[in-house]
Amino acid sequence: MSFFGFGQSAELELVLSDAESRRRVEHKTEEGKKEKYFLFYDGETVSGRVVLTLKNPNKRLEHQGIKVEFIGQIELYYDRGNHHEFVSLVKDLARPGEFTQSQTFDFEFTHVEKPYESYTGQNVKLRYFLRATVSRRLNDVVKEMDIVVHTLSTYPELNSSIKMEVGIEDCLHIEFEYNKSKYHLKDVIVGKIYFLLVRIKIKHMEIDIIKRETTGTGPNVYHENDTIAKYEIMDGAPVRGESIPIRLFLAGYELTPTMRDINKKFSVRYYLNLVLIDEEERRYFKQQEVVLWRKGDIVRKSMSHQAAIASQRFEGTSSHGEAKTPSQPTENNGRQ
Repeated sequence: MSFFGFGQSAELELVLSDAESRRRVEHKTEEGKKEKYFLFYDGETVSGRVVLTLKNPNKRLEHQGIKVEFIGQIELYYDRGNHHEFVSLVKDLARPGEFTQSQTFDFEFTHVEKPYESYTGQNVKLRYFLRATVSRRLNDVVKEMDIVVHTLSTYPELNSSIKMEVGIEDCLHIEFEYNKSKYHLKDVIVGKIYFLLVRIKIKHMEIDIIKRETTGTGPNVYHENDTIAKYEIMDGAPVRGESIPIRLFLAGYELTPTMRDINKKFSVRYYLNLVLIDEEERRYFKQQEVVLWRKGDIVRKSMSHQAAIASQRFEGTSSHGEAKTPSQPTENNGRQ
């Protein structure tokens, strides 16, 4: 191929300017594998350099221009040909001409808007990537580099508990309560289940975390349900007046923030599914949606000053090994 001039006569490499210091995180690929990518947040600058290396230093490389792009796009697996771009930034690095030696080009995309979280699902993929292109008459030289974007949220102002009563008339009547309706990805779901009436022989009870991915619009809507976790909360028959505690730690599961109507293409929602199984293997269940959000690793300004003081005080007591007695005065004495 290269004898006729069709082969690749140059190689491209994309290097981020802060590659040594920038954090990398694992992200699932389309094949289900986990790979590490550089992590970015909304509003961060993306900068680096494009390195062009000529394979044959004695040969000239003619081109119609060099550019670098920053792209955010959604790809629906049932519509592979169409890529829906919601971010598209371009920087021209060189005008048409020719190269006789390898070269490096710097680029910078300042304060780039990255409105959505990177996501790889059953029927859809949302990705951000850099793409460098050397335009040529016959075949372009192209290099892409994916990055991962996490969207951070502030603490919800309203986070009421969930209380529901479910049952079958004259057979079963239970009341369940979860401490919150919105949980961050490393949170703990705390709850209780009360048995008000039990006339069927229940042998097993569990809570499932279900992820529901919805893609498409109108008649072409696809739903994919994926059970992320199964958590057994009871084995054996309960009696009336019994109370079962729930404590489910989310940190060990592969979860994403709740995504609602992302660019009018897809949604990802999470549900807590309470399942009761009787001795005849009949299943009774009740689903309740919960909202998941990603908390920043750093203490954000939106946190109340009170919470910051409380955390400092806790660190102070644990480091000195001294716990204050109730009689000792504190800054917020009398307030819990």
